[in-house]
Amino acid sequence: MRMTALLLSMTLCGGAAAQAWQPDFNASAFKGPASGPANEVLVLGSPHLSQLPKTFQAASLTLLNDRLAAWKPQAIAIEAVSGPQCDFMRRYPARYKDSIDSYCRDTAPARLATGLDVAAATEAAEALLAAWPAAPTPAQRRRLAALFFAGGEEASALVQWLRLPEAERRAGDGLDAALVGVLVKLETRTDESLMIGARLAVRLGLERLYAMDDHTADSATGDEKAFGDALMKAWDNPATKQRTAVDKAQEGLLASAEGVLAMYRADNAPGQGALVYRSDFGAALNEPSVQRFGRQYVGYWETRNLRMAANIRDVLGMRPGQRMLVIVGASHKGYLESYLHQMHDVRIVDAASVLK
Repeated sequence: MRMTALLLSMTLCGGAAAQAWQPDFNASAFKGPASGPANEVLVLGSPHLSQLPKTFQAASLTLLNDRLAAWKPQAIAIEAVSGPQCDFMRRYPARYKDSIDSYCRDTAPARLATGLDVAAATEAAEALLAAWPAAPTPAQRRRLAALFFAGGEEASALVQWLRLPEAERRAGDGLDAALVGVLVKLETRTDESLMIGARLAVRLGLERLYAMDDHTADSATGDEKAFGDALMKAWDNPATKQRTAVDKAQEGLLASAEGVLAMYRADNAPGQGALVYRSDFGAALNEPSVQRFGRQYVGYWETRNLRMAANIRDVLGMRPGQRMLVIVGASHKGYLESYLHQMHDVRIVDAASVLK
């Protein structure tokens, strides 16, 4: 009996020691460069506008967009899957079919219009941008919009479309009538990537948006019902009730620009990351199913956010010393800020200071 107790004590002490140990290298403690501007990143946690009540209108984004424009980002990243990643996932339909259906644009119409597949169109768009003139012609903008479409980057295609004078928003130079029809629909789609990201890009004179979402961690679960039931049970907790109450209180304010700005201030306030964790991922981490469904979910979530952070870091590395606005679902905000803060020449900007 004494030996059993001793072994148990040693096991528990060993586990506690393992948890207490910390690596001696903390990347975030080594910030640079010694001279020159660092990269500044503002992560804007956003509700998915398509899920808001009908009282919300695009005009209510004016105050928010004014404050973001005043910060003067030089690049804007959005929660969208890039054309090249969708092209990759299409090669593995057994794993990614549902993700393709949910997150990827159909590039077949643009391929028909331009004669280019995703890879060729992406390469052509990059080459065009590399030699982009200070004052591009309408024909050049229509051509670039068509290439973005064929490359699976419809948000960037909309940026080029909106930068055209209204009289030049027509078919031609690779844009056929079908693609123009899509662009007209995108102009009014209720989507934060378009209503905030694309409009800001046009306002600030930017030529494109950067799709930084990642769904390569997606996979089917063996028992979807049991998986869903386990998570729903975990999410039934006081933190979730607190978040739900706040959301309900904000619904009545969405018809005004002041109310929408207040919603964004609340979603980006200090403490929100911890609240989201307690409500969602922390609760899932500790759900007790034998299959460890919650830990599978958290593994997917962390992998997705790590890859999103890597996509953002990749863009920053192309042109060091820039300001980037990242528009992303509010639940991602705390994770992206935490991961990006580890990067040596990335400074996270306090969203509250920009939205005040």
